[in-house]
Amino acid sequence: MAGFGTWQGVLSMIIVPEKEIANLIGRAESFDAVEAVFAAMASKDAYNFPVIREAIGHADALYGFKSGFDRKSLALGLKSGGYWPGNEAKGLTNHQSTVILFDADTGKVKALVGGNLLTALRTAAASAVSIKHLAPQSAKVLGMIGAGHQSAFQLRAALEQRDFEKVIGWNRNPAKLSNLQEVAKQAGLPFEAVELDQLGRDADVIISIVSSQSAILKNAHVTGGTHIACMGTDTKGKQEVEAELVARATTFTDEVAQAISIGECQHAIADGSLVQGDITELGAVINGTHSGRTSEDEVTLFDGTGVGLQDLAVASAVVDLAVKSGVAIEVDF
Repeated sequence: MAGFGTWQGVLSMIIVPEKEIANLIGRAESFDAVEAVFAAMASKDAYNFPVIREAIGHADALYGFKSGFDRKSLALGLKSGGYWPGNEAKGLTNHQSTVILFDADTGKVKALVGGNLLTALRTAAASAVSIKHLAPQSAKVLGMIGAGHQSAFQLRAALEQRDFEKVIGWNRNPAKLSNLQEVAKQAGLPFEAVELDQLGRDADVIISIVSSQSAILKNAHVTGGTHIACMGTDTKGKQEVEAELVARATTFTDEVAQAISIGECQHAIADGSLVQGDITELGAVINGTHSGRTSEDEVTLFDGTGVGLQDLAVASAVVDLAVKSGVAIEVDF
């Protein structure tokens, strides 16, 4: 994983503006950073601090921050931001965030990094890492639930993990599926809009990336060996899949504490069909301390709640790349 090595000697604060991010980092670098973070978390070399996420009572916005520390890379810091639903009408992205990195030895601010694209990249990377380590090796059909802004990032990253032959999708507003159809077309794959029962029956891998307060994918929908990546539930009360399905699957997550409190697992924990000990950190599979999928017929589920360490990892990688390429802005602070 990229660390602070190439800019450790810089005494001033580094700024990497949002406009520079797309030219500095892509899916491959994001994937490597997130995979390494999951491994470090499972080996207890890195840990996240409790998440703060609150409605601020203004502009219908949700605001909060995620933070953590990685002893291996010495990445220390936080991502601050949230969701402003009226931003689209103003020509802005609804999700807004900034990553702040600190020097682990002194506490001095080291970098300020635009976090909007990084959030999309690291979220897609997380589900892609889960597919790499948990999906059936023979997976051919990729199912997408949701067609919002993040879905295209999810689809592009997922398609690199298996030799998929077809993409199928469902969205509340079917017209928006054209975005996913275009991504599939760019990858040379056919795309079909389907109902949820067909998606659950035909897909070998399912990515759910929706903001919902009730289950969309039901237990009865999913038949046969399947890997499900639930990427939209990151707040208490949200739900993408039926609790019965979470309990039936072999369940993995980025961080157990978040999964049971704000992730997809919260509902199965609440009704008693799942206990905390049933949930495994994905990093344990990466490190080889858990076998992961044991058969092609198994249903596995990744509860991707989104952890601050992911943001710190990709932001650190961006700072390394910005310094190397000469686009980093240095200011006295």
